[in-house]
Amino acid sequence: MSGPADAARASSLRERRGEQPPSGVLGLVLAAGAATRFGSVKQLAPFRGRPLIEHPVAALQAAGLDAVVVVLGAAADAIAAGADLGDGAVVRCDDWATGQSAALRAGVAAARERGAEAVVVALGDQPLLAPAAVERVVAAWRAGGAHAVRATYGGTPGHPTLLAASTFAAIAQLRGDAGARAALDGLAVVAVACDGLGSAADVDTPDDLRRLEG
Repeated sequence: MSGPADAARASSLRERRGEQPPSGVLGLVLAAGAATRFGSVKQLAPFRGRPLIEHPVAALQAAGLDAVVVVLGAAADAIAAGADLGDGAVVRCDDWATGQSAALRAGVAAARERGAEAVVVALGDQPLLAPAAVERVVAAWRAGGAHAVRATYGGTPGHPTLLAASTFAAIAQLRGDAGARAALDGLAVVAVACDGLGSAADVDTPDDLRRLEG
C-alpha cells in the first residue's frame, strides 16, 4: 500500500499534470477506541512491516483529498508517537469511552471548523482500504450530490463512506454507539460498488490481523 511519501509524490505528479485534488473533501480516520478485544494497542500492531493505522491514513492521503484528520482517543500519545501519520492532523477525542459516536462527532466537528464540503470516513483498523475506492466514492458524490455515499463490496456496505456537510448537524447529535447510519434516515444515500478495489475488512483480534496479513 502507498505510504505518506508516495502520497506526496502522487500529489506532486497531479500538480505537474495540471490536475487538482478534490476541493473541500477531508479524509477522516476514526481510531479512538481502546481495542479491548485485541489485547494491546491495535493501532500500532505491525501489518506488512508498518503500524496498522498507517495503512488507511496513507490510502486517504494517496487519494488526493484536501486533508486527512485522524481521531485518536485511547493511547493517543503512544499512537501519535509510534505511527507515521504523514501530514494527517490529529484530533483528540477525550470522551472516546462513551461510544463510537464520540469519535465521529469529533472528526466531523474538526471538518466543520475547516469548512469542509464533505468527509470520507475510514476506520483505523482497515489496512486494505484502497485509494481507488476513495476516489470512486468522491466521484459519485460529485456527480450526484447525495447526502452520503457508501462503498459496497459484494453488495455489502462498508468503508469508505462519504458524508456531505448536509449531514454534519445530525451527526453532532449522535450519542453512544450510534454510527453515521442513524443520522441518514430519510436522506439520499448512494451505494457505489468497489469490488476489486481493496477491502473494507477490519481487525478486531490478532487472528483477524493474521488472516489479512496472509
